[in-house]
Amino acid sequence: MGNKDFADVVIEKENEYINTRRKKATTSEVEFEAPTCLTVLLARIGYYILIAIGFLNEFLFPSKVVEEKNRTGYESILDSYSPFYLKYVVYRFKDCIQRTICSIAGPELTFRERVFTTNSQYRAVGAEYKCLNLGSYNYLGFAENSGPCAENAIKSIYQYGISTGSTRLQYGTCALHDEVEKLLAEYLGVEDSVIFGMGYATNALTIPTFVSSECLVLSDQQNHASVVFGFKLSKATVKIFKHNDMEHLETLLKEGIYYGQPYQENNNYKPWKKIIIFVEGLYSMEGTICPLPKLIALKKKYKAYLYLDEAHSIGALGKRGRGVVDYYNCNSNDVDMLMGTFTKSFGAAGGYIAGKRELITNLRQHTYASKYSWAVSPPVAAQIMAVLRILMKKDGTSDGRNRIERLSQNTRYFRMRLKQMGLVIYGIDNSPVIPLLTYHYSKFVYLVRRLLQENIAAVGVTYPATTFLKTRIRICLSAGHTKDQLDHVLQVLDKISDEIGLRYSRIPIENTPVAWDDKEI
Repeated sequence: MGNKDFADVVIEKENEYINTRRKKATTSEVEFEAPTCLTVLLARIGYYILIAIGFLNEFLFPSKVVEEKNRTGYESILDSYSPFYLKYVVYRFKDCIQRTICSIAGPELTFRERVFTTNSQYRAVGAEYKCLNLGSYNYLGFAENSGPCAENAIKSIYQYGISTGSTRLQYGTCALHDEVEKLLAEYLGVEDSVIFGMGYATNALTIPTFVSSECLVLSDQQNHASVVFGFKLSKATVKIFKHNDMEHLETLLKEGIYYGQPYQENNNYKPWKKIIIFVEGLYSMEGTICPLPKLIALKKKYKAYLYLDEAHSIGALGKRGRGVVDYYNCNSNDVDMLMGTFTKSFGAAGGYIAGKRELITNLRQHTYASKYSWAVSPPVAAQIMAVLRILMKKDGTSDGRNRIERLSQNTRYFRMRLKQMGLVIYGIDNSPVIPLLTYHYSKFVYLVRRLLQENIAAVGVTYPATTFLKTRIRICLSAGHTKDQLDHVLQVLDKISDEIGLRYSRIPIENTPVAWDDKEI
């Protein structure tokens, strides 16, 4: 190495990498800044020490659990590692992810004080305290207990009750459901839509209706668990492409068309019945969005179908809040199946599928979600309809547009300030989901608890929800947050970053003042 020692060589290579990434950042919408070698090494060592201490503790002080009797020859129902991981890893930060709220999940929320014990149990002590809410998916701030939406929901109870008492295919459909579906289709710019009572079930129970064992599914590696579960029920052949990697996706499309279905008699060629691409609009773990124009071009080129999950992007992206389709100004009819949920931006519950009338009519009659799951509760349907009317300006106000603009301003301002502080965050500048990387398990736990001491509630994410080298807290912004509240959070994060060393970013950012209301940030 000449006059250079090993540390100098490592730093030089890292600087070369960062300079390369900075050049790419000018043409790319999203930046994933890699940690340094030292950060990776220390994070791994810390994690392995934690696991080693757990094994040592289990060896010296075995868990006092009741052993099953008369089970000779039986395989254990539970694997041996899961209880161990829960006890020595998950339970150590259970207080960071499981807290009881006793208020609406607005810009602020109220926690009920609980004392956590070593055996993963807890007890309420009665005290309550208010926190700034950075953990709820209340993007547009419609999770309210007053105002036109709440009033509309209350009014519907007197007319329809709390529940229609059945599934959509029996006696569970009321006039509210039909009105919501019609209004939603108009809002999205498609022919028809169908709504369901649960967001997870919308994916899991609908996908098997139009996907079979003779179909090829091409899925982004970051797709939600509900989508993956739908694949399993359908028994389709599934191939995963790298996150937002269109070159990899095109390679899989070519291979699928060229080779067709495998294991055919006498090696005869048999094409796939359907090839379907599954992506999300806004990925809630990474804060990234799919490159929809490129996806539409590929699906048209290779005659594939496109399924777009807009659970997080509907309401949160686009000038009119119509999701990633609106964000890119694409034609909604170029997407074969539009899926979304009402649990985030709408402050309600349930999900929907929208698209061509022929498709929706078939789903309405044959999907498991229509046959077996309960219909959307009338007050929830009334909440959804009220939000749709506000977003479409049918209420005669500009409240919907104002909320969308405030969310955009909050998001860009907050993200730019975090970058100026030297913190590593993932995602595009317009994403209200902001993963803030801590890398170390111990730092993630400390950060969540330290924020709670400052009356700020945030959600922590670590393995197995993500790889342990990408441990993070996930900040979710809302149109209901004020600039003063955001500045308070930034001030606290700046202080904690010095306490535990969170300034991992090595990409220089100009420290020019960031204006909250500057739309050209």
